[in-house]
Amino acid sequence: MYNLSYAEVMDDLCIDDRLNEHKAMCIIIAKLTAAHEKGVRSPEAVEALFYTRRVWGFFMENLADDANQLPDETRANLISVGIWVLKEAEALRQWEREDFSDIIEINSIIRDSLAG
Repeated sequence: MYNLSYAEVMDDLCIDDRLNEHKAMCIIIAKLTAAHEKGVRSPEAVEALFYTRRVWGFFMENLADDANQLPDETRANLISVGIWVLKEAEALRQWEREDFSDIIEINSIIRDSLAG
């Protein structure tokens, strides 16, 4: 029987946070793309915007944590991007905007930077 500490298990699960973040961004983009095709009033839009807000909320919480090892300026810049994404998602949710292109583009840029 294996006896692993919590820390060892978490190290294994989080071995590549960047890869997990990249995968989350790929899911966001796929959902937003489906929403773009179906329209802002579609069930796909509701799902895409809900998922986008949850993931970016998690990212921003992590970026605001003092334990985050990214440089302060990078963290601040990413938080600014996150705020924009959340505002854009809300505008789409409220049907104030109907075009998903900008939010897809920004999320694609972030996804691509995580792959590098």
